[in-house]
Amino acid sequence: MKFFIDTANLDQIREAQDLGVLDGVTTNPSLMAKEGITGTENVLKHYKAICDIVDDNVSAEVIATDYEGMIKEGEELAKIDPKIVVKIPMIKDGIKAIKYFSNKGIRTNCTLVFSAGQAIIAAKAGATFLSPFIGRIDDMNWDGIDLIHQISNIYSIQGYDTEILAASVRNSLHIVKCAEAGADVVTCPLSAILGLLKHPLTDIGLAQFLADHRKANS
Repeated sequence: MKFFIDTANLDQIREAQDLGVLDGVTTNPSLMAKEGITGTENVLKHYKAICDIVDDNVSAEVIATDYEGMIKEGEELAKIDPKIVVKIPMIKDGIKAIKYFSNKGIRTNCTLVFSAGQAIIAAKAGATFLSPFIGRIDDMNWDGIDLIHQISNIYSIQGYDTEILAASVRNSLHIVKCAEAGADVVTCPLSAILGLLKHPLTDIGLAQFLADHRKANS
C-alpha cells in the first residue's frame, strides 16, 4: 500500500520524504490556504516546490466545477511537472473531465467519493486514483472501511485499474484498517504515519536493552 501525506506544508513533506516511505502528496485549496498560499501564481509555484521534494504523485485540485473550466485548469496544472495528478470532483462534469484527461494521458484523482456507485463510474471514465472520504463517512455514522471493502471487491471482480486512495484518514488505526480492506493508497496527516511506529512494548524493550548494555559496559 502506498503512503501519501495530506498537506501543503513543505517541512512536513520533507520529513515524510526523509522517512523513506512516502509515495506522494495530496493537497486541496483548504490546505493551501492553511499555509498562507494565495493567488494562482503562488499556488502553482507551491505545487512545483512540492514536486521538487517528492518522487511522484502530487495531487493538485482544480477549483472550477464546469467542464471547460476543469479542462483549462487541469491542463495548466499538468504542465507544472510530470508528477502532477489532476484532482477532479465527483460530479457529472468532473467525470467528463476525467475521461478527457484519461484520453490525453494525464493522470487524475477523483475526489469527494462516498459511494460504490460513484467509484464504478469514476473507474469507467478512467480515473487513475479514486478518493473515498472514509473519515467523513464515519462522521455520518456509516462505516468508511466497509466502503473500501466494497469498492475493492468490485474493482477486483470487474478488473478496473483505478487505484483506491483512502482519504480523510485520521489516525494510525485507519491506516491499518484500510490496508486490510484492500486500499491501494492512504493519504493522511504525517502524525498518522508516525503513529505506526509507536508501541509501548517497543519502548520498554529498548529501555531494557540499553540498561543491560550500560551494566555490561560499566
